[in-house]
Amino acid sequence: MMLVQVRDVSEATVNALKAQAAERGLTFAAYLRAELDRLAARPTNAEVIERMARRDRRGGPTTEDTVSEIRRIREAS
Repeated sequence: MMLVQVRDVSEATVNALKAQAAERGLTFAAYLRAELDRLAARPTNAEVIERMARRDRRGGPTTEDTVSEIRRIREAS
């Protein structure tokens, strides 16, 4: 495994993340690992656009469906 160090993180941010870890019953390090894994698993904007471009548009999602999906992905981050 690789060691990752992040500098210049505000005390308020660290405290908020520690509180979130505690709420989930995780150590701070375990919580950060899980969040980094979740972040890494998210598709990039380019991947989302490519996936949408490959879709068969006949009977496919409406513009409203597409906008809703983009909003859902954004809110999940």
